[in-house]
Amino acid sequence: MSRKVLVAYASKMGATAGIAEVISDELRERGHEVDVLDVTQVRTVEPYDAVVLGSAIYLRRWRPEARQFLKRCADELRTRQVWLFHSGPVGPDKDQDQEMPPAVRRLAREIGATPAVTFAGRLEPATAKGFLARHLATGNMSGDSRDWTKIRAWAADISAAISTTQRTWDTTPS
Repeated sequence: MSRKVLVAYASKMGATAGIAEVISDELRERGHEVDVLDVTQVRTVEPYDAVVLGSAIYLRRWRPEARQFLKRCADELRTRQVWLFHSGPVGPDKDQDQEMPPAVRRLAREIGATPAVTFAGRLEPATAKGFLARHLATGNMSGDSRDWTKIRAWAADISAAISTTQRTWDTTPS
């Protein structure tokens, strides 16, 4: 069953935005109607049956605009299926899961979202922002570590879950 899905993201250097695009492509290929938006462009989640939210994670912190989105839309998100992901690990730690920051973990519990999945990130000199990122982008941490197969498989799992579930208000007798 086709559903309307929002894939929202908070990205600093573009890697998380790229992951959001691939997730949305995978969901579209499976028959869903998908909007992919920078989280700062989302005013409401009312039109959507499901929401996928991704944030870059730096030093164990989500982007502030992603946290603000979870807070601002918490009431609406409680009545939808919500999946979370974060991206950022590069170098030797690229395949290690990252814990959700405490504030995000609390908000995820409040809205009934799944725990965030960790995807490796990208760190390249051309897109690195900030002194530390530019410095790391010139060493062995540099490169695109995103695992597109893992990302597509996760999106396929989301599609299957969305397809088998109806919004509670879709089943209310009139």
